[in-house]
Amino acid sequence: MKNLLTDVKGVRVGHADDPKLASGVTTILFDAPAVAAIDIRGGGPGVRDDAVLDPVNTVERIDALALSGGSAFGLDAGGGVQAWLVEQGRGFAVRDALIPIVPGAIIFDLLNGGDKAWGRFAPYRDLGYAAAAAADTDFKLGSVGAGLGATTANFQGGLGSASAVTASGITVAALAVVNAVGSVTVGDGPWFWAAPFEMNGEFGGRGLPTSFTPDMLAMRIKGGPAATAAENTTVSVVVTDAILTKSQAKRLAMMAQTGMARAIYPVHLPLDGDVVFAAATCEKPIEPLVELSALGMTAANVLARAIARGVHHATALPFAGALPAWQDRFGR
Repeated sequence: MKNLLTDVKGVRVGHADDPKLASGVTTILFDAPAVAAIDIRGGGPGVRDDAVLDPVNTVERIDALALSGGSAFGLDAGGGVQAWLVEQGRGFAVRDALIPIVPGAIIFDLLNGGDKAWGRFAPYRDLGYAAAAAADTDFKLGSVGAGLGATTANFQGGLGSASAVTASGITVAALAVVNAVGSVTVGDGPWFWAAPFEMNGEFGGRGLPTSFTPDMLAMRIKGGPAATAAENTTVSVVVTDAILTKSQAKRLAMMAQTGMARAIYPVHLPLDGDVVFAAATCEKPIEPLVELSALGMTAANVLARAIARGVHHATALPFAGALPAWQDRFGR
């Protein structure tokens, strides 16, 4: 176990980013098409092909997911991933045509100090292609890929991942791009809201404060009263090797959303675009009531850990006025 999304067999992750742009793309590739669903709780989401994930709709499985910076411009990243998949002969077959199924979601990082004067066409399609081509079972955390330009209310955001195995032997893992309107730390830190679920000191081992003051529980949001839905989102993916239907994957995504509430304060606001994709590689049978419940419980824990790890591993952007990184202030 690497404590990564790729602990689920048949899953690979790739990043492509541009430091000058201060933005990038992360692609999740499935070696074989995966059953998938989506749950959206934030008030300002930016998503691609979310309708195909509705349990009532025809397409059962997806080939990849594209997570991107760039706000609505970043939705082009899915086209780049599709281009790479076509070259591999992958896609949903309609007679002689192959159509790769690549849902996705974006974060807003257009005002983080990076140079967004890209000319006529945004670079996200090319970044999507590069991220797909780079996909592997090992990948970096923090300020990489779609998480390069992410921020939170008080610290630099980033990309995190974590994994676990349930008591019945089902693997579940999460990946999160943390660009939340709220805070991932209690007050100004060093404690993470997700501390009760931390494993092996994976995000500093600081635990929780001995008591909570009113200041710690006060609302900290990015931009204060001027915050807008366009600026804030945590997009995430949970993947399991359990055999699930689309309806069960939808339930898994809904249960996993609890992990956001455990790791971000406040969360699911009108100002957020919070999204959880759930995907199943369908390798191991699962009992549909108790075992599915345990899987959802574990998925929520794993997602909370992934969110904290994204902020813990982040590095500050090299621009005037950039937010500090957690490790710059508190060490490892």
